[in-house]
Amino acid sequence: MSDTRIALISGANRGIGAAVAQTLFNTGWTVSLGMRTPSMPDWAKDAPERVHVFAYDAASEQSAKDWAKEVMETHGRIDAVVANAGIMIPKTPVEISDDEMAQLLEINVQGPRRLAAACWDGLKISGKGRVIILGSLSGKRVKSARAGSYAISKFAAVGLAHALRHTGFDDGIRATVVCPGFVATDMAMALSDRSAEAMTDPKDLAAVIQMLIELPNEASVAEFCVNCQLEESF
Repeated sequence: MSDTRIALISGANRGIGAAVAQTLFNTGWTVSLGMRTPSMPDWAKDAPERVHVFAYDAASEQSAKDWAKEVMETHGRIDAVVANAGIMIPKTPVEISDDEMAQLLEINVQGPRRLAAACWDGLKISGKGRVIILGSLSGKRVKSARAGSYAISKFAAVGLAHALRHTGFDDGIRATVVCPGFVATDMAMALSDRSAEAMTDPKDLAAVIQMLIELPNEASVAEFCVNCQLEESF
């Protein structure tokens, strides 16, 4: 078994996932990057042995199982899972189609659930496994009508994190849902006229995630909300 902690990060090719991967790598973690089209990031050149890339499809149960199996066979452990891959369909619950709603739930809820399940035995090994579900403030409140269908999926993602926290607590697994507002990513920039400078920097969110997965078992955090703007509750 490897002596270096290893984290699996889905949606690691850009945005929040890429920032989390680089942050963990820079602090000594080995990172396994789940990407639709795998490519080695430039920042990995100094220690490529600590970066693993995998062709991951968040809509495939088998893809999650194959990814976890490959990491366990290579490293013998899984210390953290950051389920970051997600999609946004800006439609109200009235106008969205059944297929589109199913797609939102498939990627934003079933994908993280399958990935956590596939990694579960590996997470138990150290007695301090960590699962981070990338939720959203849209999983805490409905900001607008066109964010409604997305919010439904993210409310479910928040519930998933709590369910995983209960499931793994006795085995030392701690699950946290991280709920940001607007983050300066391609997804957010396409939905808002707010400037990138006025949004949360993905690097700052990555620092939060690093902090959460490195906390001891006795400092369990169920939810962590981050916002770039003042709202009534957030």
